[in-house]
Amino acid sequence: MEHQLTHEASAFINFRDYKFQDPRSHGFRWVDIKHLRLPAESVGGWELLAALIGHEQFRDDYAGGGVLAEGARHGPYWLRLVTPDVYEAVSREKSAHVLWGWVNQFGDMLAELGADLQQEVFDRLAAADHIFYLSGLGDEAIHDWGRVHEDFHEFVLIDRSAGRITLLVAADD
Repeated sequence: MEHQLTHEASAFINFRDYKFQDPRSHGFRWVDIKHLRLPAESVGGWELLAALIGHEQFRDDYAGGGVLAEGARHGPYWLRLVTPDVYEAVSREKSAHVLWGWVNQFGDMLAELGADLQQEVFDRLAAADHIFYLSGLGDEAIHDWGRVHEDFHEFVLIDRSAGRITLLVAADD
């Protein structure tokens, strides 16, 4: 049985849109957030990951090409090599630690950016029932120009009370 996810909304936080004291502090970082509505029937985490991977919104190279219905890339990876088993179930604490380390890598955080990240990223991490982190993909999974991303962190958040699965990508280029 195929489980249908419906694209609900998207958000994008581009660090370049904030006024850092040092103009290079943005580090070309951004966060892309895609919300999809969970199917009506109760589905386990691995089935939801499979449904997400099969969804058109997952076919995004995150390098300016946008979502391509017939795309063969997902971020820096060949799409065919991204499967539910390359995701690791992680705690809220571990996911927050990874993301805060990425956010703060170039120094102090701006208050406005910090507030936006809290609302769009960290509050969603705190509300998630399950969090999966894309890991376990080696160099052989990186597509022909996939190294355009210096850092690429992907989390899938399942929030059953909100009826939502969120694809959260934090990267730089």
